[in-house]
Parts: sequence; C-alpha cells; structure tokens
Amino acid sequence: MAEASFDVLVIGTGPGGYETAIRATQLGLKTAVVEKDKLGGVCLNIGCIPTKALLKSAELMEYATHLDAYGLSSDGTIKADFDRVVGRSRGVADKMNQGVAYLMRKNKIEVLFGHARLAGGGKVDIVPSTDMDGKKLGTKQTVSAKHIILATGARPRELPSLPFDGKKIISSKEALLQTKRPDRLVIVGAGAIGVEFAYFYHHMGTEVTVVEVMDRMVPVEDKDVSRELARAFKKAGIKVMTGSMVESVDTSGKTLKVSVKIKKRVEVLEAEQVLSAVGVSGNIEDIGLEKAGVKTDRGAVVIDEFGRTNVSGVYAIGDVAGPPWLAHKASHEGVICIEKIAGEDVHPLNKLNVPGCTYCQPQIASVGYTEEKAKEAGHDLKVGKFPFTASGKASAMGHVEGFVKVIFDAKYGEFLGCHIIGYDATELIAEAVTARTLETTAHEIMESIHPHPTLSEALMEATRAAYGVAINI
Repeated sequence: MAEASFDVLVIGTGPGGYETAIRATQLGLKTAVVEKDKLGGVCLNIGCIPTKALLKSAELMEYATHLDAYGLSSDGTIKADFDRVVGRSRGVADKMNQGVAYLMRKNKIEVLFGHARLAGGGKVDIVPSTDMDGKKLGTKQTVSAKHIILATGARPRELPSLPFDGKKIISSKEALLQTKRPDRLVIVGAGAIGVEFAYFYHHMGTEVTVVEVMDRMVPVEDKDVSRELARAFKKAGIKVMTGSMVESVDTSGKTLKVSVKIKKRVEVLEAEQVLSAVGVSGNIEDIGLEKAGVKTDRGAVVIDEFGRTNVSGVYAIGDVAGPPWLAHKASHEGVICIEKIAGEDVHPLNKLNVPGCTYCQPQIASVGYTEEKAKEAGHDLKVGKFPFTASGKASAMGHVEGFVKVIFDAKYGEFLGCHIIGYDATELIAEAVTARTLETTAHEIMESIHPHPTLSEALMEATRAAYGVAINI
C-alpha cells in the first residue's frame, strides 16, 4: 500500500486541532487529523463542555433552594440525582463528539485514529491506541505531510506529594466522570478548575474545602475579583483556606487525613476524596519530539509567533505550546498558524487579548491588564467600577453580586483591561475583547448605546465611572 501523503497533518482533534484542520481545507490544503482517543479532545469529552453541563445542574440546584426569593414555592423535595446529573453531562459531551465527526466529513478531512509520533523528514508513524472507553483504535501506518501541526493538548498536572490514584486522590477527569458523590471533598488549588468543581460539588451536597497556596483565590485575576469571589464562597458556605499547603494525605484509613500547613501550624482535615486541581502539563511525551529535533522548554514546545518550531515543517498550537491553557486560545493560534502556512497576511496572537473565563457562580471573566499589572507597566490609570447592585437587570434576575471593573490609560484613553465578576460574566467579556482588538478608547464605549435593561450596561457605566461621569451610581 502506498504511503498516504497530505499537505497538512494535524495531530490532535481538540478545539485547536479540529478548527485548524477545517481552516486548512477552506484554504485548499489536503488535510488529515490523527486522534488517539475521541474526536474533540479533552475540551469536548472530559473538559470544558461536560463541566459546563455539570455547572448548569449546580446552578439550577442553587435556584431550587432559593425559590422563595422569586416568590415561588414547592411542596416537593428537590434533590440532586448525582448519577443522572453526570449522565446528562456525558450526553452533552457525546453529542459534541458526534458534531466534530460530522464537521470532519463535511470538510472532507481524513481522520486517522491511533497514537502519532514524529519520525523526522516530514513523516509520522501511527500505531494503534486505546480510547477512554477501552476501545482499540487505528492501525499501524506511516504517513507524510508537508506541514505537521502538533495539537496534542495537556493533562492535569500531578504533584509529587499528591499522586493520582483515580479513587481517593483524583484529577479533574475523575471529578467529572465519577457517578458517586463524596460526602467531603478537599480541593487543592483555587484556580478556575478548583473553584468550578468547588461550586458544583457544594451544590450537589458535598462538604467542600478549598486549599490554595497563594494568599488569595483565583490568583491570576484582579485582586478586587479575588476578594469578591471569596465573599461569595463564604456566603455560600464553601470553606476556603488561602496561604495554605497540603503537606501530605494519609490514605490508609476509611477516610483520608489531609494535613494542611497554615503558616506555622498544621490542621488535619478529614475527607473521602482529594481533588488536585493545580493546573495542567503539556502532552509533549512520546510524540517523537526528540527524534525530530523539536525544542521544548519548561514542559512546552517552543514556537514563534506563528506556531513554527525550530524544525522546518513542524508547528505547535494550544496547550502543548504553553500558556494560557485555554481552548479559544488554541483555536485562534491554530487559525493564525495555518493561514500563515497558506501565505495569508496574518497578525500574531496578542496574549493580552485572550479572555480568561471561570464558570462558577458568580462567574469571572477578564481580558488585558489587571490594575496591578497596568501600574507595573508604567501606565497612569483611570479606573472605573460599576456594581451589579445598581443594575436594574441584575436586580430583576436576583443576581446582584459582583461588578464590572475597567482600566484605562489616563493619557491616551487606551482600554487596558476589563474584569467582571457576576452572573453571565463570561458572556459579557466579548464586548471588551472586541473593543481592545479595535483599539477602542473610553469615548467610543460611552458613546455606544447599550440596550436597557441589560447586564451589558454595566460596562458602559463602569467606563463612565472611570471618567467621573457615572449616571446610575
């Protein structure tokens, strides 16, 4: 059998990989993808999408326990059927997986299943693999391509002191898939993954404690956002221990003994499980990087602004190429990479314009500089904040927690950053991302008519506040 040859071969079919492949075919390039597990990668199968399905169930449970606030009552007892909640999440993931398969067929992209390794000289060896359900995939073969794009993603980062066993010390994968709810759960890490699972499990009925080594929750966010989330979690009854570190976990008994160091003392927590949610590690192992001579640094493939590695014809995008570890960053990076390959006039990715989103309630979304980072960059600032307590739409919805905070350069009016915590924050942030991409100033935001009543008015009002002309506060 003749060796298959392509213009573009994408290794990995997460959002970065499959969107890159589709764009390649749109540009007239003969394209194939290699997938060792399920189409859609971590995001669609055991990450972004099914997690959001779980969080929606948690949000509805939260509503159900506060019906009186909306003038409603129920004679029945509302409880979480944990197995069915997880089952719904899996159904959503399966539907999205089928959607990616449809997109591959629609765009005439050849799908090759198996584990891919770079063999050098534009060749890739593919061997059979096993997916998450234990199904054997693919056949042994070698293919060649003019352009090979690595989109192998990342996996949960494992701490030496907290090795995953899949039952007592778990990663986000087990937290997402398990059908039995723990009565008590310790979550290590108060980043996006940690606080999302804290919100979910708390509203499913689990006693949750979050342990964070930094001095505040969601430490990559603006400090005002961290403080607001801490208040919301405290009000909800979720225990958070910042400036703390899990030293060890005794797994010998029926329940776990979790030793947490807080300054000079140690507190022992009891739990059924520990969820380690301390970030991710790029999947750079066993994909032939060494054989092909591809450089890596600090666990990521080294690339330039267009995804090119040091080896001609080999590229990398998304999580495997380093932070920020976000699906939408991977997709955008992939499109830039393939358009550059096709000779299009493209602009490099501006990482300051990559929005960050956290989907607990209240939600968190941000783009650009934090106030602290903007000052460090040498800017004189105008800062405005609009609380959702002053929003008519937020009051009508019963979600007045949080605010919109905007940061502008005082001299030129440059829109430096936007930070939102509140209901639907992740939907509101796109306006700020677009404004920054268009290099919009405060004047254009204030002059843009925002519909009333909407949550989006908060961005306009926060901008007015930055310039001392706020109307509704």
